[in-house]
Amino acid sequence: MKKIILAAMISALFVQPAAAQERAERTYIHAGRLLADPASGRVDTGKTIVVEGGKVAEIRDGYVGEGRVIDLRDAFVLPGLIDSHVHLTFESGPTSQLDAVTKSTTDQAFDGVVFARRTVEAGFTTVVDLGSDPEAINALRDAIATGKVVGPRILAAGGVAAHGGHGDVHGYRQEIIDLFRSPTLCSGADDCARAVRLAVQQGADIIKTASTGGVMSNTAAGLGQQMSDAELVAIVETAHRLGRKVAAHAHGTDGVNAALRAGVDSVEHGTYLDAESIRLFKAKNIYLVPTLLAGDTVSRQAENADWMPDAVRAKARIVGPLMIDALRRAHEGGVRIAFGTDSAVSKHGENAREFALMTKAGLTPLDTIRAATVWGATHIGLERDVGSIAVGKAADIVAVRGDPLKDVTQLEAMVFVMKGGAVVRGAGD
Repeated sequence: MKKIILAAMISALFVQPAAAQERAERTYIHAGRLLADPASGRVDTGKTIVVEGGKVAEIRDGYVGEGRVIDLRDAFVLPGLIDSHVHLTFESGPTSQLDAVTKSTTDQAFDGVVFARRTVEAGFTTVVDLGSDPEAINALRDAIATGKVVGPRILAAGGVAAHGGHGDVHGYRQEIIDLFRSPTLCSGADDCARAVRLAVQQGADIIKTASTGGVMSNTAAGLGQQMSDAELVAIVETAHRLGRKVAAHAHGTDGVNAALRAGVDSVEHGTYLDAESIRLFKAKNIYLVPTLLAGDTVSRQAENADWMPDAVRAKARIVGPLMIDALRRAHEGGVRIAFGTDSAVSKHGENAREFALMTKAGLTPLDTIRAATVWGATHIGLERDVGSIAVGKAADIVAVRGDPLKDVTQLEAMVFVMKGGAVVRGAGD
């Protein structure tokens, strides 16, 4: 009997406190309305999301739990959002051209710390950075991943583009261009394969290329195809051999279709896509990332921003108004869509403005949310980890007051953000 009593005392001293500690480490989120399945649109009510170790441990009926409880009973809860096209280390403005040659890599990384926080506080817990200084964005990505800096989960791209094309340096004296030109620019298929390998060696999670000219390039080189078919094929084949997806910036029809034929994983912008583009998108299961917010932003700036170079202004006036119609035709044609803003062209932290623009192209509010959750997660290959609130996935959880399935602009006003089990916004802050 004494041995039994002693065992019980030991259990009380050690086992019970351990259980209590386990309960204390758990977070219980009381969700009034929960987008339980973005794929189907099912909304559940009166649920408790149990978070432990940065992941969703359970989803229970009713409001249960003790210790750390977050009350979102009067909110609409949904998965953390995914923006598949951002540039976190800079932001366009009156000093952009000067910043490019005066700000150090360290300066850019510190700017990225500020912009990353704004982004995650806006509810975007995962992003794809498609064009920043490699050293700056890779350092920011790793600092966030290790908890040193608050920001979204980052997939960082290495840029591979044509000499003299979109992605090269424009608008400076030649000696400045030579000094700041990226070593991952290329000419010819073999050289482009080399550039992909170098980008991967530098730490790229994904490869970004530019098959056409770009609006924000300070050169009057148009928006048509700038990389050859052979160069694009070499980029895609090399990247895929090295386990990297390829995102292709493309506006002009010829460059859109060349990138699609080459087998890229996504086309960014797609302004002049046509019926053949839609056929290729569907045949190869390639995603369109429409970036309507960038188009809306530059078309407005073209009329009132005196700092915008004339070469950029001319293209912005043409492209901006066309992008919504391009998305409309793509969506009606059954093309897969992933949410992306091109933030840096627009202000960081305003990413959610893209949702309302997408509805203008005919997408339902639910479809726009799918593009930023389940569709976006599949697009970037992280569907096992993010994109929905499910047991075993990262505890990326956001909430708004109203119903975004009725009014998608509700997503512009987050009241709660959790990323990987850590509260970023709300819950008393």
